[in-house]
Amino acid sequence: MVTLAENAGFCFGVKRAAEMTERLLAEPGLRIYTLGDLIHNRTYLSQLAERGVVSVGFDRVDEIARSTETEGPAALVIRAHGIPCEQEETLRSLSERFPAFKVYDMTCPNVKKIHRIAAENTGDDTFFLLYGAPDHPEPVGIMSYAKGEKAIFSDEAELEKILKETPHEGKRLVFASQTTQNLPLWKKTQKIIQKLYTNSIFFDTICSVTEKRQKEAIALAETSDCMIVIGSRESSNTRHLFDLCSSRCPETYLIESVDQLPNVPRKDGFRTSITAGASTPGGIITEVFQAMEEKLENFEEMLNDSLKTLHTGETVTGIVTAIDQTGIFLDLGTKQTGFIAAEQLSAETDKVDPAKMFKIGDEVKAFVIRVNDGDGMITLSKKRVDADKSWISIEEAYRDGSILEGKVSEIVKGGLVIAIDKHSIFIPASHSGVPKDGDLSVLLGTTQRFKLIELDDTRKRALGSIRIVKRAERAEAEAALWATLEVGQRFKGTVKNLTSYGAFVDIGGIDGMVHNSELSWKRIKHPSQVVSVGQEIDVYVKELDPEKKRISLGYKTEEMDVFSVFAANHNEGDVVQAKIVSIMPFGAFAEVADGVDGLIHISRLSREKVAKPEDVVSIGQVVDVKITEIDRENRKLGLSIRAIEEEKARAEEAVAREAEKAEREAAEKAEAEEKAAERAEMEKYITGVIE
Repeated sequence: MVTLAENAGFCFGVKRAAEMTERLLAEPGLRIYTLGDLIHNRTYLSQLAERGVVSVGFDRVDEIARSTETEGPAALVIRAHGIPCEQEETLRSLSERFPAFKVYDMTCPNVKKIHRIAAENTGDDTFFLLYGAPDHPEPVGIMSYAKGEKAIFSDEAELEKILKETPHEGKRLVFASQTTQNLPLWKKTQKIIQKLYTNSIFFDTICSVTEKRQKEAIALAETSDCMIVIGSRESSNTRHLFDLCSSRCPETYLIESVDQLPNVPRKDGFRTSITAGASTPGGIITEVFQAMEEKLENFEEMLNDSLKTLHTGETVTGIVTAIDQTGIFLDLGTKQTGFIAAEQLSAETDKVDPAKMFKIGDEVKAFVIRVNDGDGMITLSKKRVDADKSWISIEEAYRDGSILEGKVSEIVKGGLVIAIDKHSIFIPASHSGVPKDGDLSVLLGTTQRFKLIELDDTRKRALGSIRIVKRAERAEAEAALWATLEVGQRFKGTVKNLTSYGAFVDIGGIDGMVHNSELSWKRIKHPSQVVSVGQEIDVYVKELDPEKKRISLGYKTEEMDVFSVFAANHNEGDVVQAKIVSIMPFGAFAEVADGVDGLIHISRLSREKVAKPEDVVSIGQVVDVKITEIDRENRKLGLSIRAIEEEKARAEEAVAREAEKAEREAAEKAEAEEKAAERAEMEKYITGVIE
């Protein structure tokens, strides 16, 4: 009997990092690096290396970031173990300086939690102790966040030595553990410390999945004759699993792949259990499990050779001798009676009624599942025979690489099921075509095209992929579109994704990128200021690079250019209202229209000499300005408050001069009139005298 632990294999953090790397591998032209080995599993790492993923040390990240300016975009994946805080800061800075250098932080959320614990609960008054492996990357990262006195211990002896040799009197002791450590030893350590130090604080940071895996492994080891632990000897959690199992089951083996399976002597009733570390891919676990089952089946066949005349896997014909609710009994012409359980009579298990399907004396063809079930019965299956008829067409489709079509009948854990005749084809979530963490239920009841990617003839099981078919169809559409693409060609596209440097737009099977500078005439910090995912926009082809399969798209037009619109409706010399938006040592920038601003040089802020612009204007102030220059080529406006003040002063001077002139003329007129009156009086007087 072979038992596979329920919690064996990839934990959440490792699975998350692996799936992100797989998604990045699907992006054409992207160079992919991992900061150190992604997981502790040589087989899986070799597979990634064959597909172009490069494991690098931190000393190369600067070189990789700079290379994006000449060699194109690059992605760096931080593994689940996490990294020191100093390295995080460096990577954040590099990704800001080099937009095509993308960093994907796949640090396990449980490890991030310990980072926060170390950062928020340590200081000059604490002594931080971490239960972990000193040379393991996870503790190295954790310790970088801890402040004050700190140390790592991996067993009781090291802890006692640290407490004896490191001064910590008067300090509060803070304890945490690496996520994958030995749970029983951690609990034992807690009890020791709690007796010695009443002011100590414990954070239970061993991952719950690790805890479940270890508890399950202990339970299996205590009831098994043989334990198989699958994983790398470099993996901390795998080594702990092996230690826990070997202390309870002497016949415990640590292997990395099916090639290392031990040849252990078997006896009747021998029980073997299998568990695996958090860095062990599911494919390796499946291979080991199947190999162990085959070994045990071969052993059982050897034991029964003298008793049977039939072989497992044969198709036989028998006569129905008895029927009850549990199934039907067959005379096979052997010493043993054949039995077909109700659930093995038909693929439609919910509609099975043996008494309605058969009668005594019926001839039934069945598949031999097991020659001896322990009760002297030969276990048979009719639905296996029925399924074999349609299985042949599935085998042919797998060999030929044909595209099959079927309806999604069920959404299950980890994927979905498509019914083909009497067979259920499992489609893993990663091959469903639905984005990660997307809702698979949208496919329920729909008809999908898919290809078979894995076939197990022995178990009549098949895995399919909708994603492969969609990817091939997309590739065909891309090829057809590339054949017709031309610079200047216009499309109505759909915004698929936003990055810090632009928006990716689907123009009918191919994604092109609209750079931030092409999204708006205004300077923007992020494309979300202009467009949103799912939005339809009109774009045109600016540049094509068929070799690298890159398309640069344009979005902004002259009609959208607020500067051009403003310039078309205004002339130099016009006076407009403007709002002061920023102040610099050399002047102030003022917005004359939405998205259009110009410079008021310090020399043009006032008729008076200005020492600092803020002495004259303030941000948000609305002022009248004269347009002194419209530079259409460089998209610049020259503005002046002084020009308006000078015009106003000249106008006031002109008015004053006119008033002075009028006053002078009036005075001269009055004087002339006065002189004329005097002359008239004189003339009268003279005339009167003469008379």
